[in-house]
Amino acid sequence: MCTCCLDSKKPSFIVALWTFILCSEFIVRTPVQAVMVIGSSLPIFAAPGDDVILPCHLEPMFDVQGLTVEWSKPDLKPDPSDRLSRVEYVHLYRDRKEVPDMKMASYFRRTELFMDAMKHGNISLKILNVSEEDNGRYRCFIPKLRSRVKAAIVELVVDPNYAKNLTTDKPLHPKILQTPDPQDTTPRNTGRSRVSVVVVIFAFISVVAVAAFASCFSDLLQQRLNKQPEDDETQR
Repeated sequence: MCTCCLDSKKPSFIVALWTFILCSEFIVRTPVQAVMVIGSSLPIFAAPGDDVILPCHLEPMFDVQGLTVEWSKPDLKPDPSDRLSRVEYVHLYRDRKEVPDMKMASYFRRTELFMDAMKHGNISLKILNVSEEDNGRYRCFIPKLRSRVKAAIVELVVDPNYAKNLTTDKPLHPKILQTPDPQDTTPRNTGRSRVSVVVVIFAFISVVAVAAFASCFSDLLQQRLNKQPEDDETQR
């Protein structure tokens, strides 16, 4: 590196270098994609008595073990007799454990999260022994998630004729009937995110390198121009 680039009177290269170091650290630590809560775009069908899984996960993969996870039925209004108008939850996870005190009585001991999978961003809810009273929309919500998309809606349809429909001549496609596996924690778009980070860092390094070269070249040119009058004066 030329000594002119380290001249204290021209700190542009040093400033650019420090800017690169700080920005590169920020780029590496900051996810390229915003974390979003994603549910199922299709209704989940079940027969009375079935155990079902309402799929919900974070994408890209994100550890939510230390956050609050709320599962509720948004179409149900608070009990008018409750003076505090508290929301009753289908399932409430807080402080790394289930909170049954604010849970709807009809779901007591019938719901659970997949605790081991939560570190992979899986917040799917399992409901045991469903009935037609469980029909409706379910809302999965992470209130303290730093994202614009903190919630997702999953619809559950409990149909007494569902088991009969499975035995008809033209059953639905198995992939449609299958409840998503909560243990499937394969990260999506991870490779694309890493490539984006590399491209951004490479582009930033190129800009810094060009700026440093331009600064050195400018200093050399300025020194040569300053030296030329001195040489002409010496020749005289």
